[in-house]
Amino acid sequence: MAGGFKIKEEIWIEKYRPFKLEDIVGQKETTERLISYVKTGNLPHLLFSGPPGVGKTATAVSIARELFGDDWRENFTELNASDERGIDVVRTKIKNFAKTSPIGGADFKIIFLDEADALTSDAQSALRRTMERYTGNCRFILSCNYSSKIIEPIQSRCAVYRFRHLTEDSVAERCRHIAEKEGLEIADDGMEALKYVAQGDMRKAINALQAAALFDKTIHRDAIYRITATAHPEEIMELLTIALSGNFVLARRKLDTLMLEKGLSGEDVVGQIYRAIFDMDVAGQRMVDLMDMIGEVDFRLTEGANERIQLDALLAHFALTKEQ
Repeated sequence: MAGGFKIKEEIWIEKYRPFKLEDIVGQKETTERLISYVKTGNLPHLLFSGPPGVGKTATAVSIARELFGDDWRENFTELNASDERGIDVVRTKIKNFAKTSPIGGADFKIIFLDEADALTSDAQSALRRTMERYTGNCRFILSCNYSSKIIEPIQSRCAVYRFRHLTEDSVAERCRHIAEKEGLEIADDGMEALKYVAQGDMRKAINALQAAALFDKTIHRDAIYRITATAHPEEIMELLTIALSGNFVLARRKLDTLMLEKGLSGEDVVGQIYRAIFDMDVAGQRMVDLMDMIGEVDFRLTEGANERIQLDALLAHFALTKEQ
């Protein structure tokens, strides 16, 4: 019980997952072409490439539901390749499902491999042979973040569809729909915060909305930023303004507030600095120099460097560029 109303414990990303291709948000061109496959009752092997939270899994499940109707679960299996990356999963689970006959008069079955770019090269080679052997009985839908990590022989056997980051309007439209169903009100600043933290990822937006709903029936930006451990964009702009003015000591104090009081990680801060720097009045070679340093610090953090030392070094570099 929160704010005098009860929030259902069901996860909203599942509760509001689209079940029809026409309900997929923000990928109109892709879904229109896939709908034409469904209408013919036939399907090539498919490769979905794109960032997380943009509808790749929902699209695969929707295809199966529309093709097979009530028998879709018997003719569709989903495997997460990042959990089982080796060749054995191809030789056992995938092969065993592929060689069995479809159920309910369907012409073929569908195997959905999520995060297929996590498969080892040997596993991908084995998968290629399985796709060749059972193509009359089974269709494969592969999902990945980076199609470049899928070997060329598999790419050439698939129709490739690239899913893009969702627009802010698409995120806002879906969040308003869910809020209406759940009896919530999203304030204007709350919607701006949802769009900011989502960065084109619908899953992030919906999870943030559900978490914020536990605090109040009206969603404001403070709840969104607090739940997602995100600094207000204005705070990041203030940090940058201070650092770029040459005041390293004051900028470091501001950084302490963000990291110690608000609980941001080093990677969070660098990511928000990267997004904010383009809104600053920084021109020419100075911008190039700053971007080069942001990239270097991001790489060092990824490799496991001390985040406080790296962020202090980044602010120091920003302060030093004032003198150039």
